[in-house]
Amino acid sequence: MQPAALDRAIETGRAPILKAIRERGGGADCAAMFPSVTPVCATAIATGVRQDEHHIPAMCWYDRKEGRYVDYGSSFASSRRIGFARQLKDLIYNMNGEHLPADTLTIFEQLDDAGVRTAGTTFLIYRGRHEHKPARDSPLSRLASTVIRRPVMGPQELFYADVFSSRETGCSSTLGLPGARDQHTGCVGSYLVERDLCDFLLFSLPDNDTHSHKNGPDAQVASIAEADRQLERLAHAAGGVERFLEDWAVIAVADHSHADIERTIALEDAIAARFTLLTPNGRRATEAEVAFCPSQRSAQLYALGEEGAAGSVVVPRLVETALGVEGVDLACFRAPDGDGVIARRGGGELRFAPGTSLEDPRGGLWRVQGDLDVLGATVEGERFDSPDYPDALARVWAALTCPTSGEVVLSAAPGWEFPDWGGVDHVGGGSHGSLHAVDSLGALVFSGVEVPAERLERGNWSIRDVAPMAVAHFVGPGGDLLP
Repeated sequence: MQPAALDRAIETGRAPILKAIRERGGGADCAAMFPSVTPVCATAIATGVRQDEHHIPAMCWYDRKEGRYVDYGSSFASSRRIGFARQLKDLIYNMNGEHLPADTLTIFEQLDDAGVRTAGTTFLIYRGRHEHKPARDSPLSRLASTVIRRPVMGPQELFYADVFSSRETGCSSTLGLPGARDQHTGCVGSYLVERDLCDFLLFSLPDNDTHSHKNGPDAQVASIAEADRQLERLAHAAGGVERFLEDWAVIAVADHSHADIERTIALEDAIAARFTLLTPNGRRATEAEVAFCPSQRSAQLYALGEEGAAGSVVVPRLVETALGVEGVDLACFRAPDGDGVIARRGGGELRFAPGTSLEDPRGGLWRVQGDLDVLGATVEGERFDSPDYPDALARVWAALTCPTSGEVVLSAAPGWEFPDWGGVDHVGGGSHGSLHAVDSLGALVFSGVEVPAERLERGNWSIRDVAPMAVAHFVGPGGDLLP
């Protein structure tokens, strides 16, 4: 959800509930993770940490331990190449059960442990303390019965695309297909609120993303209006808008924004021309030098083999190759000598690492050396700022120090996108994934919650601020449930 699109929806009267939330509380632009794709960002929203701790690195990534690609659902065509059964298992079971570390607690786990009645609708990260068996009468579970067999751990009330339903509500998600997911959330949410079945509800409204992918960011007003109608159903179930906002604290946050897409980046061909590329079917796996993982407006390159992974030969060649392809804006990688990370754009290079000399807008301390123009950055006194690439240092650092990330992480220039393994792109529509502000700054509105003092002082919100703010609403400093 673009901040500008939310503003237009509110100004034209298409989003009265979001308007009421913002007027009663506040709002801000909110920086995504990098890559700014849904799996990375949804996990940050649900845990309050970046991927250097939550380990979900991209939409598509390479699992070094298993020697295979992981793709959480880039497209139908990509799923065919990766394998439907494998993708369903990764999406429904492995993301929460294996890929997300057990000691990285979700908001559901934190609130379950505090005795809060938790509930969630279809969202990538659902892990909680309560067991849920698959809904055997679900069309989707019947369709994928060879894969969806095991129970999962989720919030007290879990409703996941008709696959897991903790109780009968009469609500259907129509196989969890885009266009029906918001309606399913609204139906389930209003059922729960009307019957007082939860204290915390993760109310997922993903259809704006699908609409914007197809029609472009300028069309978001219509899909934001549809999302607002589902919030209105929730409000009516609570006794009306005023009663709803008196009784409930609300945080509405976008996991990322969207950029217009005009052209595609021919990186796969460029990499394949210079390296032996691992294909999704694993052909020539023992000879492969590089795993290529496109994630919309970002991509990751994994150097396979001992020599390449050390960065001595393959990584510099990968960086050189990538930056020679039109549409690639930034190449980010670990410094060969192990001292920090490097962002490179054009002929410029910027090296940085946590330190003490410069302070970023969120208060992080860094040491920085090289060409500030790489990130469009300025330094005034001891303050570092890069408005074109918000929260750039921390986001790039998290991307490259995530243990499941590639050796090289790429960011596309505005207007460009990396096609996925199925050859699918969003030319003529919208997409996301880059470090750039155009798809990194999403919208945030809230009411009824206490804003952290640091955010009041500094602003510069991040999606990882959301979970701590929600947990603090219920749990006091000593871990006790507040009245």
